[in-house]
Amino acid sequence: MNLSFMYKEKPFISNSTMATWMTLSLQDSSSPMMEQLIFFHDHTLLILTTIVALVSYLMGSLFFNTNINRNLLESQTIEMIWTITPAIILFFIAVPSLRLLYLMDEINNPAITLKTVGHQWYWSYEYSDFSSIEFDTYMIPLNEMEDSSFRLLDVDNRIVLPMNTHIRMIVTAADVLHSWTIPSMGVKVDATPGRLNQMGMLINRPGLFYGQCSEICGANHSFMPIVMESVKTNTFISWISHLSEAS
Repeated sequence: MNLSFMYKEKPFISNSTMATWMTLSLQDSSSPMMEQLIFFHDHTLLILTTIVALVSYLMGSLFFNTNINRNLLESQTIEMIWTITPAIILFFIAVPSLRLLYLMDEINNPAITLKTVGHQWYWSYEYSDFSSIEFDTYMIPLNEMEDSSFRLLDVDNRIVLPMNTHIRMIVTAADVLHSWTIPSMGVKVDATPGRLNQMGMLINRPGLFYGQCSEICGANHSFMPIVMESVKTNTFISWISHLSEAS
């Protein structure tokens, strides 16, 4: 039984988020945490661009300048400058980085808990707040794909979650190491056998969000994709109710 959207309302393909050919930048964010990660990326990139430009200019000057300045060859002042300045730059990188690390580890009163179990080579999901709602998701083979399906990315059963809701994801594995990853959500959690890892999520827009296992886990590592469908709360309640009645 295909669990993905047993109702008429479906998201537009324009709201789908995945990596596409020749994509050089980050994917569009679908969570506040990913927005913060993109801001931090741009902040760090600006600092690195400034450093590269300055160092390139100085090296070019040394190549073409035939004059010699004794104060640039041996000077306590210049040594203090090129020792303290990198420390200040590292401070402006470390502070927002540590802030993000603590924010990513924080879980704020989740309304829903979703348990994920990695297998060779598929994912199992369990909605812990509801009775008997669990299912497996496999990649759709090429001979069963529809014209609108995405090769190596679409699954037979998507996970459906409500938007604008705090969600706790519990991740583990049944056999070997896996990694549950959705880039547009800013989420990447290792699935380790015998260990439960958890993370918090908040989806701020509807749509389809694609990911894949990001830990080499065997021969079919490339064939265990992840598809998350973000819907309105009322639509999610209807979907859960339908599954509860079916089970």
